[in-house]
Amino acid sequence: MTDSRAAAYAARLGELGVVIDVREMDQSTHTAQEAAAAVGCPVEAIVKSLLFVAGARPVLVLASGPNRVDAGLVEQVLGEPVTMADAKTVKLATGYSIGGVPPIGHPQPLHTIIDETLLVLDEVWAAAGSANSVFAMEPNRLVELSGGTVARIA
Repeated sequence: MTDSRAAAYAARLGELGVVIDVREMDQSTHTAQEAAAAVGCPVEAIVKSLLFVAGARPVLVLASGPNRVDAGLVEQVLGEPVTMADAKTVKLATGYSIGGVPPIGHPQPLHTIIDETLLVLDEVWAAAGSANSVFAMEPNRLVELSGGTVARIA
């Protein structure tokens, strides 16, 4: 693995007992469309990791690639207003930059909400710490490892 961020992420998950097979791409996987084209999967199988802020706490929303997250639905799940996090907050809360934020394995556990539409798939693809690296996982395993709440968010 040549991408040090992806290698560090895979090592971090390994320390947690989770083994992933990271794929590094020649082209960007920064957006859901780019990631789907690079991997060769439907855009619905791409997990977007989006950070919101509820009060003072960060909340990670894992959404299916084509879905636009409805902040009102996220607020219903949390029972409080949310705002989209800025790039600095994303980096501080997750340890990663926008476009490379993985769905699990952050420095501190994050309250996580998972798009219910991801669970109809056999396999999903998510960022592995950089804008050019991804890994695959079964959606139910992602729910288990994240401790996330499955909900309608789009």
